Amino acid sequence: MSSAPTSASAPTSASTRQPVYTHLVEGFGTVTVTPVDPAADSALIHGWVTQERARFWGMGEAGPELVQEIYEDVDRRTTHHAFMIARDGEQVALFQTYDCAEDRVSECYEVQPGDVGVHLLIGPRKGAARHGFTAGLMTAFISYLFSDGGARRVVAEPDARNAKALALLERTGFVLGPEVGLPEIDLPEVYLPAKRARLAFLSPPASSQEIG
Repeated sequence: MSSAPTSASAPTSASTRQPVYTHLVEGFGTVTVTPVDPAADSALIHGWVTQERARFWGMGEAGPELVQEIYEDVDRRTTHHAFMIARDGEQVALFQTYDCAEDRVSECYEVQPGDVGVHLLIGPRKGAARHGFTAGLMTAFISYLFSDGGARRVVAEPDARNAKALALLERTGFVLGPEVGLPEIDLPEVYLPAKRARLAFLSPPASSQEIG
């Protein structure tokens, strides 16, 4: 899975990047997966990650400039990717994937070929909560991950205290694994504090099941 090339033009208020995947979820809408444009999307992302509801995302104290710098760094990488998820044209979630063999999670379990790690942050919803909203996004999300055959298994590592995320993963078909300690990463281009996480795994056969 690779993101679209970085634009060399000056930052604009709207992304020029095109969706890399489109999925029609019956009764829910059309979900598109588009590579994050750091200049165009960082303000929205900053608004999401600094809310209390996103405390487990770990960017609650980040300013707008730092958020843009973080996603510019992700954009330069070939092993880590970030995507904006839209439903019927409205951006509703941030989705990140990474090669587990090239990530700190590789120090916590035996990585298998084709293991793809994921992070998913659903943005605040406008109006009343809609039943099945998260399930609809997850249907498209899982379909995308296995669409090109590159992913043989999906690996999630939410904060061990994030009961809502763990419950969502189980409903989606993930099998919970052990609790692990992700080591601190302190590099000039990125800093990640140590984290107690719970591993979860999803293999392709489960991706074809209906998520409810």
